[in-house]
Amino acid sequence: MAMTPQELEEQESNLELINSEIASRMVRQSEAGAKVDTKAIFVVGFAATAAQFLAARSFEPYTGTAAFVAYALAIGVGISIFSLARYEDIEPRAVLEDHGRNQKPATLIALAATRVTMFEKNKAVHTRKSNRWTVSLTAIIVGICLSTVSIVLHTGAHDREPGKPGKPAPSAPSAAQSH
Repeated sequence: MAMTPQELEEQESNLELINSEIASRMVRQSEAGAKVDTKAIFVVGFAATAAQFLAARSFEPYTGTAAFVAYALAIGVGISIFSLARYEDIEPRAVLEDHGRNQKPATLIALAATRVTMFEKNKAVHTRKSNRWTVSLTAIIVGICLSTVSIVLHTGAHDREPGKPGKPAPSAPSAAQSH
């Protein structure tokens, strides 16, 4: 619904308020995306470190392999967060060329409309990033649990007599006990 030039002038202060609010909301949206990126960096780093820790230990093969798969998933999905499209923002040259000769109210409404479209596109990017972060975090939690089980199962097997599950191996008598 197009406004007449007089209606645009009458709505100028309202348009300034709307445009200002949309612009500040886009800033907050961009900051939220940066926070997801930062969290993803920590998850990727932690998963890589946890995988290296497990690789340096003896582990039960099935749960250990599953833990490595979980860590690889956490790392892969975490890295994919960075490869998503960047947030859109107003192109200064286009604004100047398209609206530089317009009346202020017409420019304000055009800026607000452009920002709304960009906000909606950015929201889709942010939602994908957040969902991928959740998958990455879940994978690392699963990896930690599987690593722990794998190491405990493997370590527990070292304390048993060969061929006899559940029975601890007899300890060698100490020098003091043999006299």
